[in-house]
Amino acid sequence: MAKDGIMPRVGIVMGSDSDMPVMAKAADILEELGIPYEMTIISAHREPDVFFEYAKSAEEKGFKVIIAGAGMAAHLPGMCAAIFPMPVIGIPMHTTSLGGRDSLYSIVQMPSGIPVATVAINGGANAGLLAAKILATSDAELLEKLKAYSEKLKKQVEAKDAKLQEIGYKAYMDSTKA
Repeated sequence: MAKDGIMPRVGIVMGSDSDMPVMAKAADILEELGIPYEMTIISAHREPDVFFEYAKSAEEKGFKVIIAGAGMAAHLPGMCAAIFPMPVIGIPMHTTSLGGRDSLYSIVQMPSGIPVATVAINGGANAGLLAAKILATSDAELLEKLKAYSEKLKKQVEAKDAKLQEIGYKAYMDSTKA
């Protein structure tokens, strides 16, 4: 399904709208790098037929990578990887019961033959960056955008250190509280 005539290269899927703040960080990175994506809420458990169709049709939609976020039992990323033939990046969601370790273990402990790249608990931004890096292996323009992004991060750290050196740590800490 093309949006404005542009085929999405990344599918972002989550099991619940409560995952949206984390998944939005992946979308923000993709937008900053100019990567078209499609974002969807699908519950692998509550609507398996809809999920199955999503994963089966992802390749024909033009997806090259799927970013899937899930909490607790966290089946969404693994089931995407079982059906979609290209890379799947799992984002384990923080949970109140086990702090996201349940999600992390569920996603990272996939059986042999069904890999899911897994980022940190609530690691939406890194999932977006990893998807971009996967795409950049065959896209020189995107690779240059990633290099510029890394340079921007470096300059941000350098600016913070320059401020620290100029005003000292106590004033720096006070300035970050405001």
